[in-house]
Amino acid sequence: MTQITPTALPYLDLHPEVHAALQAGQPVVALESTIISHGMPFPQNVEMARSVEAIVREHGATPATIAVLGGRLKVGLTEDELHLLATDPAVQKISTRDLPVTVALGGHGATTVASTMRIAALAGIRVFATGGTGGVHRGAGSTMDISADLLELARTDVCVVSAGVKSILDIGLTLEVLETQGVPAITLGSEEFPAFYSRQSGFRSPLTVHTEAEAARVLKTKWDLGLAGGVMIANPIPEEAEIPAADIDPHITRALADMDALGLTGKDTTPYLLGRIVEITEGRSLGANIALVKHNAATAARIAREYARL
Repeated sequence: MTQITPTALPYLDLHPEVHAALQAGQPVVALESTIISHGMPFPQNVEMARSVEAIVREHGATPATIAVLGGRLKVGLTEDELHLLATDPAVQKISTRDLPVTVALGGHGATTVASTMRIAALAGIRVFATGGTGGVHRGAGSTMDISADLLELARTDVCVVSAGVKSILDIGLTLEVLETQGVPAITLGSEEFPAFYSRQSGFRSPLTVHTEAEAARVLKTKWDLGLAGGVMIANPIPEEAEIPAADIDPHITRALADMDALGLTGKDTTPYLLGRIVEITEGRSLGANIALVKHNAATAARIAREYARL
């Protein structure tokens, strides 16, 4: 892969704190912004974003929340930029395909897993924390609805720490696509692959590591071997915060039926489903979502710290 000097990119704005950390070879963790603009209401979204950044710092790394504002690729946000992202209705949810248009036309965009990965790679950041990764949607045999996250994992050298793929997806088919694309799907500390709200999905994890240090060694070894592409580290939600699959699955089924009745498709589906599940569970799923995001941020910071030592 061609090496890019971040400061040479005409569209990239590194926050001074992030730039200093990267120049010094210190650990940095990328954070996505869709969860801020489209995942939670204001002001809870700002409170969550800043608390996640604080967790990354507490665990020895520098946070870099990523977004596109005014056509600029922002890696690390100021208070004013975060407020704009959290409150401006003009902010669009953007994936990798949307980046050239959003940048060229000077738009605002909250980045998905895929576009956050791409911008993080441009900035030289290797570790990224999110809530859940996208995947193959249920019924994809007829809709062909497969998240761009999976293809981005196949080609971009970034480790994504998540609580597995979102429970609303077809987890079995998602694991098959990851295998086909050569992406290591590795669960931290468990032989079973997690399912976002739940620690268990019913699917055995393809690969397992037991510590953050082992995960960091896997990253270094993969890229030393010239194996391009990312790594998924599936980090099960903490036990005290999980919603067991038997409890959440009926709510997911109901939300999917409601979505079908509305005729929603494409990138509108995930925000709708997650929001509808919050309504159906009377906020319980939102509490689980916040808990797993914070847990992933701490884990990603420790992996980034171990990777920097290598």
